[in-house]
Amino acid sequence: MAGKLLYTEGKTFERTDFLHAGIERGEYENCTFSHCLLSKANLSHFLFTECTFKDCDLSMAVLTQTSFKEVVFKNCKLLGLHFDHCNPFLLSFTFEDCQLNLASFYRLKLVKTLFRNSSLKEVDFTGTDLSSSTFDNCDFAEATFNGSILEKADLRSSYHYSIDPEINKIKKARFSLQGIRGLLDKYGIIIEN
Repeated sequence: MAGKLLYTEGKTFERTDFLHAGIERGEYENCTFSHCLLSKANLSHFLFTECTFKDCDLSMAVLTQTSFKEVVFKNCKLLGLHFDHCNPFLLSFTFEDCQLNLASFYRLKLVKTLFRNSSLKEVDFTGTDLSSSTFDNCDFAEATFNGSILEKADLRSSYHYSIDPEINKIKKARFSLQGIRGLLDKYGIIIEN
């Protein structure tokens, strides 16, 4: 990266189509992005600190070494994002009412992360540390958990997950009685109410 990066603080970007307008690479702190189009945008080496994305589409954006620090995503489309390509240093975010289908969190450390009312279909959580994270009313249809750490995680209101307790760490994780089926899938047994 040559030259000085743009620094933007406390700005609100509303209904901006960054595909046509372009977004300048830089550091964005305490900024709000509302109803913005960033799908397929190259956000490599951007820094987002304490920013909020509301009703935005970031699907298939490029996140090579992108920094997300205390970032909130609300009602956003985040389809196919490779969060595993982000800068892992101080990586932290919250997801509410988001579509994260086909995203990857491969081998990331996401301790105490909140996922609320979100679609996590076919998401890759292989090797991801989700200790003490909360998954409130999330759909995990065909999500991958392999070598994942879910210790003390709360999945009581989530559904459609298939988690093998023999290859994932789930000590003190919280599940609902209805969700127990997702821990026994590999055995091919029939559970009736």
